[in-house]
Order: sequence, then C-alpha cells, then structure tokens
Amino acid sequence: MNKLSLTALASQQLDLARAASSGRSAHTVYGGHEHSLRQTLIAIDAGQRLGEHENPGEATVHVLRGRVRLSAGDDSWDGSPGDLLIVPDARHDLEAVEPSVVLLTVSLGRQG
Repeated sequence: MNKLSLTALASQQLDLARAASSGRSAHTVYGGHEHSLRQTLIAIDAGQRLGEHENPGEATVHVLRGRVRLSAGDDSWDGSPGDLLIVPDARHDLEAVEPSVVLLTVSLGRQG
C-alpha cells in the first residue's frame, strides 16, 4: 500500500503553478497510461484556465482548495473546497476563480 499527502502535494503544486508562465502545474498521483483509472492533482493560479477541451472519459473534479468554475457551452458550475463536480460529456473548460487545487479523476475504461 502506498500513501501520500494530498495536502502537502497541493501546497507544492500551487507554488509551482504560481511560478510557471502558464499559471498551472499538475502531478499524476495514481494511474497513467497503463491504467484505466487516473487521478491527477492540478494546481491553477487565479484567473488561469485549462482551456476548452474534450472529455477523455468519465471524470470528476474534487475541489481541494480555492474556487473554480467548470463550464460547458452555456452551462457552468462553481466549486469550492469539498465540492465534487461531475465533468459533462462535452467540450468544457476549468477556470480558477482564485488560486485553486483540484483532484481530477478520469476513468478511461479497460485498457489493453
């Protein structure tokens, strides 16, 4: 069994995001290309966004710090710490309303 502190990792990634020209930083905490489940901690500085993109599979965004806005077309959902946002099966965007850290969980289905 492996254990890691999302709290410590969130602080580290937020520092990296603030220093990055993109205003973002990410670290995969579980999974990867060889797994069907992937969890990625994403830090985004205030006012930055991931930019509109396709949904790679079933996905959720768990807000750990800050406030974010998930948008798809004319719909949007605000999230704050403790909120779990279900990512729609449509092109969408994630914006940090304030410096934020989220845990993105994606299920890509069975690989192989």
